[in-house]
Amino acid sequence: MAVAGSRSRAAPSVDGWIFAAFALGALALFVRVWLHDHPEHNPWAPLNIADPVGWATQRKLAALRDDPAECRAFLDRAAIAYRSLEPIGEGACRRADRTVLINDAETGLALRPANPQATCPVNAALALWMRHAVQPAAQERLGARVVALDQLGTANCRRIGGGEEGQWSEHATGNAIDIGGFFLADGRRIAVLGDWDDDSDASAFLHDVRDGACETFTTVLSPDYNSAHADHLHLDQADRTGGWSACR
Repeated sequence: MAVAGSRSRAAPSVDGWIFAAFALGALALFVRVWLHDHPEHNPWAPLNIADPVGWATQRKLAALRDDPAECRAFLDRAAIAYRSLEPIGEGACRRADRTVLINDAETGLALRPANPQATCPVNAALALWMRHAVQPAAQERLGARVVALDQLGTANCRRIGGGEEGQWSEHATGNAIDIGGFFLADGRRIAVLGDWDDDSDASAFLHDVRDGACETFTTVLSPDYNSAHADHLHLDQADRTGGWSACR
């Protein structure tokens, strides 16, 4: 006999289970199709330079640090010309991953001075940054394409700040690049030193590309960070715990 005041619970019906299974299947199919149509958000889709920057882009770039072959495969898929060099150095300044981009003025992925040696993930991020941040910002803000980047250095066996103690810089292994300015197709040069804070289209462009770099590099330091970066944007692919990034 049921106890007074108690309420019986009906067992889930077979129809309920069928409906739930159908709903879950439909959701899974929708997610699968959506990810197929949005590979920039799909962590399992290969990194492709044609895809816009998405939720999974940073994760895919991070994976390239431990997979040099896949990093070079990305450059190959993107038709980016480069040369691979043999490892060099030792200790904290061991440069096991060295690649040199072959300048391409048509895409703007050209560096002046030419042939700086950087890790493949740095060059991969440069390619994505140029395609999805630099060129769109240049067209919108300046009405001209970027034909080259003014680079101030990649590999430099030193600690942060240049002292004898402290943490080693990402430059020590060539896992960083400093960008001092941008050369435009119409002959102009937009310089971080001089154009950063002058309330002009050039300044707006520089802030846009700084913000865009934060989507492909794990560290982006600008004149807003400190006076040591008054003349350049520091961009690196440091391996950060938890996947966090620094954008200043």
